[in-house]
Amino acid sequence: MTYAPDVPWRVTGVLGDLVDADVLTSADVHVAARLGAIGGDDDERVLLAAALAVRALRRGSVCVTLDDVAAEVTAETDGEPVPLPWPAAADWHAAVRRSPLVADGPDGLADRPLRCVDGRVYLDRYWRDEQTVRTSMHDRLARKASFDEAALAGSISRLYPSPADAAQRDALRTAAASHLMVLTGGPGTGKTTTVARLVAALQSAAGPDLRVALAAPTGKAAARLQESVNAEVATLSEQDRAAVGDLQATTLHRLLGWRPGTTTRFRHDGTRRLPHDVVVVDESSMVSLPLMARLAEALRPGARLVLVGDPDQLASVEAGAVLGDLVASLPGGVVRLTQAHRYGDSLAELAEAIRRGDADATIDLLRAGDPHRELVEPSSERLTAEDVAGLRADVEASGRALTDAARAGDAPAALAALGAHRLLLAHREGPFGVAHWAAQAEAWIAAATGAPTTGGWPLGRPLLVTENDRSSGLHNGDTGVVVADGDGVSVAFGDPDAPRLVRPYRLPAVQPVHAMTVHRGQGSQFARVTLLLPPVTSPLLTRELLYTAVTRARDVVRVIGTADAIRAAVERPVRRASGLREPR
Repeated sequence: MTYAPDVPWRVTGVLGDLVDADVLTSADVHVAARLGAIGGDDDERVLLAAALAVRALRRGSVCVTLDDVAAEVTAETDGEPVPLPWPAAADWHAAVRRSPLVADGPDGLADRPLRCVDGRVYLDRYWRDEQTVRTSMHDRLARKASFDEAALAGSISRLYPSPADAAQRDALRTAAASHLMVLTGGPGTGKTTTVARLVAALQSAAGPDLRVALAAPTGKAAARLQESVNAEVATLSEQDRAAVGDLQATTLHRLLGWRPGTTTRFRHDGTRRLPHDVVVVDESSMVSLPLMARLAEALRPGARLVLVGDPDQLASVEAGAVLGDLVASLPGGVVRLTQAHRYGDSLAELAEAIRRGDADATIDLLRAGDPHRELVEPSSERLTAEDVAGLRADVEASGRALTDAARAGDAPAALAALGAHRLLLAHREGPFGVAHWAAQAEAWIAAATGAPTTGGWPLGRPLLVTENDRSSGLHNGDTGVVVADGDGVSVAFGDPDAPRLVRPYRLPAVQPVHAMTVHRGQGSQFARVTLLLPPVTSPLLTRELLYTAVTRARDVVRVIGTADAIRAAVERPVRRASGLREPR
């Protein structure tokens, strides 16, 4: 056999065959071999299960289900499927369960690095995190919270007087009556608006003076949450504004409290609980299983937890799809908002077709000629000038608007232009990746405006912040644009109605952002979106990716890709193996 440069030459047998087939990597094999050496088990069936459990984490799953491996893990050579040497199922299960490396079942020994439960093999700490989340969420849902029914009824009538707001009314009732509520819905369905009014209702019915924490998995999401909630609070009555006060949002990591020397443990935990009475977590679909477990441990038993997010969007880049699992498995406590307010029926109809997995309807809607939905179907993987003509026109139009406003020192207009159009891609590298198409977009803008492509701080250049920076108040994922400020240049960030100017020397790490991955675009909105899909063979083509990209648009979405690629995406939901969806 042959070996990739990062794979040790000693890999043989089944593990070696799967390395050759690009199923396993060096890291997967090394971890399995290390566990085997420590635990005294060299049975390659057990080591294979361990390597696959590591591979599963790398790909976002919490565990590997042995019975599903043969169907889900495949390999190809020159487009043809390659048979893989999976062990016989019964023998494999038996070897894993009797191994000294494995805790067999939920009551198995606690000192084993692996655990097998109902045919699912975990690294033990991830099974423990899963149990922490499962137990905490179900227990919170089962326990009734105390509240003033008359005060709640008054708040509901005051905050949501229209019968059309039945789902929002239900959300307020659920949050008052339970220690857990999951508030879901697509973009623009009013989740953040509901959060603001929910806090007001709780202060009236379960307060006063409840200690409320707003949190999100990223700094950018936390900043957007705080801005949106406080803007909505400002529209409420004087009574409700006074009860809610000025809410501050933070990242989950900062809420839990960083501890020096560790990235997995926090200052607040089961022995030192968070002091809050209500904790609201926005963008919960992006929260990994380990982080949700740490939050569950840190909450006081009597605290209310409100998880907010869209389970149909892309999940955390780390292990787990906790929000989706909870929505699918909880016996109650889930409220879904369905009425979209941010965009019209055309985009809402397309998003719903994708969400329910209807590939035919999705393709038909994109082909229908609606001015808000456009499909460009290339004849080959090599895109022609005609295929990208519409994309180029949008890139040049937004680039000219950016450059003109930046040169005039008009920060509000520059920020408005920054949100006019965004090119989204699945990959970072390659012919269908961000690196290639960002360079192409920059070249188009330079040709249209005469803007330089290298050196200094070119006016009109859009920038993406790539790290959190406490001193400047900027967060990973924030976008800005270089503008003239009378004394040189600054970078404008924030809302066009209230721009914030930051001098270049105060910036954290940034990069040009003429294009971005769909993952990077999560949580953002643009007037027009172009999604450039990779070929049908790309493993990144998933229903969640397509849904997330389409729902970034407020007015128009253009998809450049074949019908086969669209069908592959819609019919390929992300399947992250876990036990969280299983009955208790």
